[in-house]
Amino acid sequence: MEGDKHLLLQEAKESIEAAQNYRSELQQRLHGLNQARKQVRGSSGQARENLRRHFAELQVAATRLLNERLAVLLAEVDAIEADSIKPLDDCQSLIEHGVGQADELLREGEAALRCGLGEKEDKLGSFTKKALHIQLDSLPEVPALVDVPCVSAQLDDSLLVLLRDRVSRHGSVSSHPPVQIEELQERPGGILVRWCKVDEDFAAADYRLQSRRSGSGGSQYEDAYIGRDTEFLVLHLDPHTDYLFRVCARGEGRTEWSPWSIPQTGYTTLAAHEWSPGTDGFILSSRRNIALRNDSSRCSVLYSKAPTYFCGQTLTFKISAAGQMDRRDTLGVCVDNERGAESLQRDQAVCISTNGAVFVNGKEMTNQLPAVTVGSSVTFDMEVVSLFPVSNNNLSDGATFKLRVTIGSGNREVVFDWLLDQAVDCLYFGCSFIHSGWKVLVF
Repeated sequence: MEGDKHLLLQEAKESIEAAQNYRSELQQRLHGLNQARKQVRGSSGQARENLRRHFAELQVAATRLLNERLAVLLAEVDAIEADSIKPLDDCQSLIEHGVGQADELLREGEAALRCGLGEKEDKLGSFTKKALHIQLDSLPEVPALVDVPCVSAQLDDSLLVLLRDRVSRHGSVSSHPPVQIEELQERPGGILVRWCKVDEDFAAADYRLQSRRSGSGGSQYEDAYIGRDTEFLVLHLDPHTDYLFRVCARGEGRTEWSPWSIPQTGYTTLAAHEWSPGTDGFILSSRRNIALRNDSSRCSVLYSKAPTYFCGQTLTFKISAAGQMDRRDTLGVCVDNERGAESLQRDQAVCISTNGAVFVNGKEMTNQLPAVTVGSSVTFDMEVVSLFPVSNNNLSDGATFKLRVTIGSGNREVVFDWLLDQAVDCLYFGCSFIHSGWKVLVF
């Protein structure tokens, strides 16, 4: 009987726990549903506002352009009218002057005919002389109607047809952006952002990635990358800080950008890689991620400030300036930061020389990579292949700690196994150059 009660009590507790979990899951789904509804309504409202603002601006701009064109055409009409009326006004003044002279001559002639016989001869003589002076047989020429301007306006209805066609295709509304962020991967001092097309009919010519610090008042999105690649490593980020990322695309033959993707939040817990300050022959940038070999005196290895490279990550050396090449130059990874070493071509290290030779624990491999030049990127990828039981971080006799190493340079890679006599979970990186002029960025 007690057993049955205990069993019922246990079942009741399990049912209560299941109901609590069920309610929690449903509440989370309700929250997700509310977020989705908020996104739909918020984006729809924003789209309406953008459409109204854009078309209002177009209406203002179109009205201004039409008014400006109308003013130009009216000015042309005014100019033609003024230039054409002036000679007609001059001709009218001449004719009206002739009419006045003729009226005056007529009055004098009629008066001469009415005067007495004593005065008639003198009056008629004076009238005749005046008539000869006026030249009554000389008339001014009046232009024919075909010779004077007949102003008209030529208005082509094709503009309205073209405008109607362009307006009918202007703008579009989409329910989803053509590109979305696919993955955010933390990197030392940065985040690797990958994106992909979700609209297969959209032919992308370029992509545009922007980022900003999350939650910062007044913080604006800034361009991080514009180009054809579908991934980009955003550097110079503070660890344990949220950043927002968004991406858009530009279609083939288009000038405008597509709508932005849904912003994604990412952060990195990994501190940025830094070179160790104080090494003779090298000067460092303010962030200590760029090193310049500025002195060809005694060569020594410039190490990282700390062992910040972990297996599973990609370590990249980017060459932004190059000096004279020497086979003793090295870029690589090592177990320790042995002071006084002149090269990474030694035990407990793997490296590549600027001539492309690869060294493992001081021994040169037969495989070789392309020579390192300005613009070259050298990458190191490592993963644990085998790890035998370890006691106090020391391997038992005959055991091996094996790392699978991939070194990439140019469009080639070298893959090999690196055997160590102790287990390691983090490694130093370093570089050494015989001659000055080499400048390398690490990330």
